[in-house]
Amino acid sequence: QVQLVESGGGWVQPGGSLRLSCAASGSIFSINEMGWYRQAPGKQRELVATITRGDSTAYVDSVKGRFTISRVNAKNTVYLQMNTLKPEDTAVYYCNAHIVAGTTWAANDYWGQGTQVTVSS
Repeated sequence: QVQLVESGGGWVQPGGSLRLSCAASGSIFSINEMGWYRQAPGKQRELVATITRGDSTAYVDSVKGRFTISRVNAKNTVYLQMNTLKPEDTAVYYCNAHIVAGTTWAANDYWGQGTQVTVSS
């Protein structure tokens, strides 16, 4: 059973920083693309950032220059460093990973449980 576990959310004042982590565990053969999504109250879930196994990255325009996605393949972990946070960054953040399971060799998208990020004064 593959599982994604997130950590690092919380409350921060505008201009502050937070670092989110997401670790994949279970029977994993390989992890391809990993990413972070977020969903604010009353809004649809949106893609924030993605990273390939080869470390190619992409970001939604609203976070470019402020957020950095990275991964450590040996740890099956993806990170999201969030700097200069704004109130509009407030949302539940979810990690996502495209994983080939080690037992079934099936490739599927897996999601973390979500972690709340609140930016307010």
